Amino acid sequence: MSLTLRTISREQHLAYIQSLPSASHMQVPAWADVKAEWRSESLGWFDERTGELVGAGLVLYRQLPKIKRYLAYLPEGPVINWYAPNLTEWLEPMLAHLKQQGAFSVKMGPPVIIRRWEATSIKAGIQSPDVKRLRDIEADFIEPRAFEVADKLRRMGWQQGEDGGAGFGDVQPRYVYQVPLANRSLEEVHKNFNQLWRRNIKKAEKAGVEVVQGGYHDLEEWQRLYEITAVRDHFRPRPLSYFQRMWTALNSEDPNRMRLYFARHNGVNLSAATMLIVGGHVWYSYGASDNIGREFRPSNAMQWRMLRDAYALGATVYDLRGISDSLDETDHLFGLIQFKVGTGGQAAEYLGEWDFPLNKLLHKALDIYMSRR
Repeated sequence: MSLTLRTISREQHLAYIQSLPSASHMQVPAWADVKAEWRSESLGWFDERTGELVGAGLVLYRQLPKIKRYLAYLPEGPVINWYAPNLTEWLEPMLAHLKQQGAFSVKMGPPVIIRRWEATSIKAGIQSPDVKRLRDIEADFIEPRAFEVADKLRRMGWQQGEDGGAGFGDVQPRYVYQVPLANRSLEEVHKNFNQLWRRNIKKAEKAGVEVVQGGYHDLEEWQRLYEITAVRDHFRPRPLSYFQRMWTALNSEDPNRMRLYFARHNGVNLSAATMLIVGGHVWYSYGASDNIGREFRPSNAMQWRMLRDAYALGATVYDLRGISDSLDETDHLFGLIQFKVGTGGQAAEYLGEWDFPLNKLLHKALDIYMSRR
């Protein structure tokens, strides 16, 4: 297949994404509005014979301080046929185009999964003294074509970080936790939860915890819980304006792109979460909880409701997003994987993010700048 690449309109881009079973929420045109501090562009790959649009990518451009050159970033994209034998014919025109646009370096995140581990394997790994990381456990599923993609990228001159992106080394998480929903009944999904999860869901029900959906006007209440979480878990919270922009941008593109959930007890909101939907892929995106009322297990109740809603939407996967690959119980991120493993799903490892230095000197300067931040 001979390909041509050119800039496309947001309408063309959105129509292409809507024609697919799913794509990353960071590759929909509206994501450009969420990332307002970046310049953006929609790219399209066309089959020369038919004129048909066969791939798309959202590019975000970040200007380097003091010079008119850009870092070009395609988060969890582009959305192309990654297993195509002629991968260079997809990526070389993209690099040429981005260079023309003033990019000195390109970063992308191929949405390609290499390995998957079932919850039972991870649990066994946690109990083994020899296992320190996910990679120490034999994977239940390996995608051989993913290794071919990695080889092709290396041969083309694409590079990966020193640690191969372990944990949160990349901008986007390399390891995620997913609950597959395709061809399964809700009863099966529930039965796969561990005992503690099932007990906690029951406990929340008995205590009268109710889970409700919120709207734009509830984002201030979301922010209150989110900032409590940030203090407790020692991270820097995003401002309320970010979530307001996210809500407005994503839901004006598709009224069902972003949802907000609250779990409350006696009218008091104890936990909250945002949910994103693109085709058959549903993400639990941000979570927040108060320091009070934890004995009522609001977070378990909320996840179970969100999972049921995802199922009702016909989702094929409920994605709990990032985990660290560390299985060391003293690691501060261990609680996160423990919570997610309780859903009985699978850990998945993506190919990670890749860089192409178009200007080696500026790319090196950016590397040094980023490592100091």
